[in-house]
Amino acid sequence: MMISEKSKKIIENYIMAYNSFDIERMVKLLHKEIMFRNFTNGEMNTEIRGIQEFKELAEKSSKIFSSRRQTVIDYNAIEDKAEVQIEYEAILAVDLPNGLNSGDKIQLKGKSIFGLNEGKISLIEDYS
Repeated sequence: MMISEKSKKIIENYIMAYNSFDIERMVKLLHKEIMFRNFTNGEMNTEIRGIQEFKELAEKSSKIFSSRRQTVIDYNAIEDKAEVQIEYEAILAVDLPNGLNSGDKIQLKGKSIFGLNEGKISLIEDYS
């Protein structure tokens, strides 16, 4: 199955908004029942539902980085979802409890799964 150009455009607009810390624009692309999950090393460490919770999380996490950039490497269609391979690069604005410090650069490869419903993003799962 192919990912439609329309779906790709929505995902790319979301990633552009994410990269430029434009939370209002991110939220405009979301379905009101948005489900967001984050997985690190195979374990889910975040799960939220709904625009309000998403907005609060996005505002919190935007304060952690002085810059951040997701670059799309590849798209795959899986059933009715889009799996997006991503390279991620960010510079911390704060010291983190895991020993990373403000000014440190984070680089990783990961993937995000996007589900779309009614022309809006209804599911985001980030894996790193």
